[in-house]
Amino acid sequence: MKLWRDRLLLLCALISINALSVSGQDSDVEAVRPNGVSGPVRKAQPVDSISDSTDEVSRPAASPVRKASVAKSTSGRSRKTRAKAKRTPASTPASIEYTSDGIPKTGAASVIVVDANTGQTLYEKNADQTRAPASTQKLLTALIIAERGFLDRPVTVQQIDTMAEPVKLNIKPGDTYQRIDLLRALLVKSPNDVARCLARDNAGSVEAFAEVMNRRARELGAVNSHFVNPNGLPMPGQYSTARDLSIIARTAYANSTIRSIVCLPQLVFRYANGRTRELENTNKVLKRLPYCNGMKTGYTEAAGHCLISSGSRGGRDIIVVVLGDSKAGVWRDSSALLSWGLWM
Repeated sequence: MKLWRDRLLLLCALISINALSVSGQDSDVEAVRPNGVSGPVRKAQPVDSISDSTDEVSRPAASPVRKASVAKSTSGRSRKTRAKAKRTPASTPASIEYTSDGIPKTGAASVIVVDANTGQTLYEKNADQTRAPASTQKLLTALIIAERGFLDRPVTVQQIDTMAEPVKLNIKPGDTYQRIDLLRALLVKSPNDVARCLARDNAGSVEAFAEVMNRRARELGAVNSHFVNPNGLPMPGQYSTARDLSIIARTAYANSTIRSIVCLPQLVFRYANGRTRELENTNKVLKRLPYCNGMKTGYTEAAGHCLISSGSRGGRDIIVVVLGDSKAGVWRDSSALLSWGLWM
């Protein structure tokens, strides 16, 4: 009788735990709300669970039934299970620290958070420090191409366009593409040869296009920047600031063509010979946070890891610029600041 009574109690406990689990899943949780911000939030993966080491989403926790079966196992097996869980990086995500005002702390060299609609600065750290912008400056390249229009016009690749290591799409001299197809590839996968091809097609040469970039930057009010090439590869005299890049990003965000591209998680690119290749967006925040809708990554040894990210929620649009961050920190910091800006 005692054995049957114990089994019955265990069964009741399992049913109760399962009911609580289902109830919790149906409720409106606050998993991604930044510290210091009240109110209900939509369900999403916590911002501090983004890891740079993999493109896959962290595995969910084991179900209550599985926990019960582990509890029934031998003590030796339980110790092995716990030790294995400790060694799994996904089980110990890096946590976000906040200031007394509820603003996420970041390890980036330069940061700015702005309202994309009004231009109001919500938070900044060393926003006027001149730094190498890496591929984030391709947003300006794309903006100029998009503003020029005639995106259905053909572009024929020249030999000089292909001289752009290390990240290339490997377009070949003599191949012909529509501008819009190259523009999409530029913003999703960030190939340097595509940037050179579009720049040369627009202005006649990379050098002439750099003059166009500097002129457009000054028109926008990004006066503390100077560009030498269209792709962000290190060059003497090429620099920008987080504030200037946020100004450029705001204009790019308002451009419907660019907005329709930077939100794409992947893209199928068709080469001139008919071969296709799926291009995956380099922006990991876009893939992890449902309210992120762009914009552009960047990395060189001189610049560190950089990201311009954008997001929208309830009529509020935020742009975050993070420059000079670590490999893992750039995703964590950008995610935390974007969430904070949208919920503040």
